Amino acid sequence: MWAYILKRLFLMIPTLFGVLLLTFVVIQFVPGGPVEQYLAEARAGAAAGEGAGMGYRGGQGVDPKRLEEIKALYGFDKPAHQRFIDMLGRFARFDLGTSFMHNKSVSDLILEKLPVSITLGLWTFLISYGVAVPLGVAKAVRAGSRFDLISTLIVLVGYAIPGFVLGVALLVIFGGQLQWFPLRGLTSANWEELSWGARIVDYLWHITLPVTAMVLGSFAVTTMLTKNAFLEEIRKQYVMTARAKGLSERQVLWKHVFRNALIPIVTGFPAAFIGAFFTGALLIETLFSLDGLGLLSYESIIRRDYPVVMGTLFLFTLIGLLTKLVSDLCYVWVDPRVKFD
Repeated sequence: MWAYILKRLFLMIPTLFGVLLLTFVVIQFVPGGPVEQYLAEARAGAAAGEGAGMGYRGGQGVDPKRLEEIKALYGFDKPAHQRFIDMLGRFARFDLGTSFMHNKSVSDLILEKLPVSITLGLWTFLISYGVAVPLGVAKAVRAGSRFDLISTLIVLVGYAIPGFVLGVALLVIFGGQLQWFPLRGLTSANWEELSWGARIVDYLWHITLPVTAMVLGSFAVTTMLTKNAFLEEIRKQYVMTARAKGLSERQVLWKHVFRNALIPIVTGFPAAFIGAFFTGALLIETLFSLDGLGLLSYESIIRRDYPVVMGTLFLFTLIGLLTKLVSDLCYVWVDPRVKFD
């Protein structure tokens, strides 16, 4: 087992290198970098100053010396290969750099935005697994019944509706017309003045709509995956043997079928759990004015904040690779028939 783990860890190095190299090369060909954006803003300010009759000197252009200082500030005074090597050296020390746009450490930015993404993702994960798995088992046991058909229809209709569209509908109906829920944010303006009990209620009141909009997609996938896995196991020979021995249907289901049927669910558990912390939903965060990782990534790409783009890419790719390794280890733990070699 340890040889397999070490092998997988060593294979992560070229994977990380390839992802970072490809993204870095693509970034070099994207027009409108941070220096260009700075110059555009300077020219816009110059035009505004001249229009107001202020005789703003920026209207004459940016001084070449100042331009070199700007390039040095952003690190663009070095050739591309040197900047890439320097970036790899920082990442090896887990130094993700400093944001151009926020003038703050990328690590601090991630920690600052992380609570919002954790709130959305973790609640989505708990509700999806906590409700979808029992529902999938119930559908498998009652396969073909009216309950199975109606629940399948409801789940698939919910899955077909994009989360952003559902979020808009929830906002318009429950936030605008009925005014049952707030339209934005995770807490009220007077949250600091509330008691602990009132804070919990206020928090749950605010996250109801965005979590509802996010949960339907993963909820449907987990439900149908659980149902199909249980149906496949129920039809196998060992289940018939267990029933022939006189075991009750409950014992057959939970003692024999449950462990084998949950293999695809359990192996995906680590990825889903870790994903709860880092899969910021851009559209949902924007719609409900939630300042999380999704919105940070989008703004970083639009504003060409390369340290944030590359730093978050490195961190999330590393976490994804480690999570994949944990998922494989879970597969062997759940199903002893699978061997590392």
